[in-house]
Amino acid sequence: MSAPRVEVHEDAAALAASAAGELLTRLATAQEAGREPHIALTGGSIADRLHHELARLSPGSDVDWSRVVVWWGDERFVGPGSPDRNAGQARAAFLDAVGATQVHEMPSTETAANPDEGAAAYAAELRASGGGEFEVVMLGVGPDGHIASLFPGQPTLDVEDRIAIGVTGSPKPPPERISLTLPPLRRSRAVWFLVSGEDKSGAVAQALGGADLHDIPAAGVAGQDETIWFLDRASASAL
Repeated sequence: MSAPRVEVHEDAAALAASAAGELLTRLATAQEAGREPHIALTGGSIADRLHHELARLSPGSDVDWSRVVVWWGDERFVGPGSPDRNAGQARAAFLDAVGATQVHEMPSTETAANPDEGAAAYAAELRASGGGEFEVVMLGVGPDGHIASLFPGQPTLDVEDRIAIGVTGSPKPPPERISLTLPPLRRSRAVWFLVSGEDKSGAVAQALGGADLHDIPAAGVAGQDETIWFLDRASASAL
């Protein structure tokens, strides 16, 4: 696992612009090396900023988005047209605009009977598509230190034998979700944390300070080659 690198940006806009530029460079380099990169997206307001920056910057880049395979770290188990879905947010912000065609959305209530069934289907899809290693996993961090839909003190943090799990009774609404587990999140060349806001500063400081992952799940994931914390000044204020 790589030691983390911390980048502190003036604000959320600067953070998103930097992360978008670095992602495009990394994807172009991977494609030049003959790889078809797999990436895992996240949701939330900072991810939405990043996605809009990708839409803005992609036309001037060397990335062929039809050769990028897109996954999600987690998803809300709701209807396919719900505004709560991370996939809908990403499609509207950039995926459709840049011509991404290999997009693997997590199941919705229309395609799975419950979160566990949806998680099993997504795990099977990952295996069938050769998603054994991600180029980049992007993760937001909650004020409680959660990542994806893996929350502090939950038994889901200790699941080692499944790629994805159903989550019920989430402490953050909506209560039903699907999430990758820690092992596939760790099978990434790079893990990037995207964190904005003073309410996240305590979790950031604890994660970087070596907290137990059961208390701060963000402390439990690092990239094989690279781990970057993209922070704004507010989220970095407790460092």
